[in-house]
Amino acid sequence: MAHITINQYLQQVYEAIDNHEGSFCAELLSFKHPHVANPRLQLASPEDKCQQVLEPPYDEMVAAHLRCTYAVANHDFVEAYKFQTLVVQSFLKAFQSHKEENWALPVMFAVTLDLRIFANSAEQQLQTRGKGQPGDMLEKAAEQLMSCFRVCASDNRAGIDDSKKWGMLFLINQLFKIYFKINKLHLCKPLIRAIDSSTLKNDYSMAQRVTYKYYVGRKAMFDSDFKPAEECLSFSFHHCLCSSQKNKRMILIYLLPVKMLLGHMPSQQLLRKYDLMQFADVTKAVSEGNLLLLNEALAKHETFFIRCGIFLILEKLKIITYRNLFKKVYQLLRTHQLPLDAFLVSLRMMQVEDVDLDEVQCILANLIYMGHIKGYISHQHQKLVVSKQNPFPPLSSVS
Repeated sequence: MAHITINQYLQQVYEAIDNHEGSFCAELLSFKHPHVANPRLQLASPEDKCQQVLEPPYDEMVAAHLRCTYAVANHDFVEAYKFQTLVVQSFLKAFQSHKEENWALPVMFAVTLDLRIFANSAEQQLQTRGKGQPGDMLEKAAEQLMSCFRVCASDNRAGIDDSKKWGMLFLINQLFKIYFKINKLHLCKPLIRAIDSSTLKNDYSMAQRVTYKYYVGRKAMFDSDFKPAEECLSFSFHHCLCSSQKNKRMILIYLLPVKMLLGHMPSQQLLRKYDLMQFADVTKAVSEGNLLLLNEALAKHETFFIRCGIFLILEKLKIITYRNLFKKVYQLLRTHQLPLDAFLVSLRMMQVEDVDLDEVQCILANLIYMGHIKGYISHQHQKLVVSKQNPFPPLSSVS
């Protein structure tokens, strides 16, 4: 395959289309396939040859693909992206004409995946040249993916086996990757609604569902919807292949902070297994109510946490750490009327600077409002009066 002639290649494409062999046709148009490294196919002007063998719009699609291989061979990813856009547009013309059949879905998967990858590479290449706005190429790629998505989502005539709707989740996952990259998470909402209302949502491939839940979980986490975030990310983690250690680790980077905010601390064994010891001191600090250690751990691994986009989420663990520290004060004093001075002393022990009684009251009021402490502040007596039953409810019971 790597050294076939242009005529042999075009004949294979013709037969794959004619026989509706979606998977083979997808290979012949995918940059994961070795034919793209064949110098005989890397042509600057393949249009005439393609027109001799293929009908429109397939001739345009394959010509654009071959010009794309030529651009990649010359390391010109901006040109490659331009021609890959033509591949997708030509494919879409053909795809729309396929009435009540979905054999070309694998082709759509291949050409849209390559479009996103080339948009990424083109953007990086432009930035090294000091040109273009960050996110421009990816946004344009997203528009092409949305065109494909609309064709799939609006296919209401075909029977379930022949429906183009089977292509929706793959496209949504590609769009999620773009929207997270360009930081436009609000654009995910209508896509999530489309899947939530789909009758196929539990029938897509497990790999696609794992990816989908991963991104929906991450979005929920950024929206501070921690319980749905935990459900989605846990689904992804448990259904991700055991052999995909890298992917499981990536899921855990977001699942761990969510679990910790809900009161479930990870074991040292889990952190070691997935090389996530950056969380070890954070976990210890939160469990012990050790604000000093928490601040040190966040500062020590700040670069890693910021790169992963979880630093601000981990900052929210401070309120849980206050709760655990103040619970220790309650356990030491063994009374339901706790002087505010005792909390002030505990904070000063943790080297919290410039703290006064007003700030203590503010922290306690927050904890009461969030349901982490059952009680009230008696300003007259300068005391926190806590419930005699379960004054510090389990974190998992607090929504």
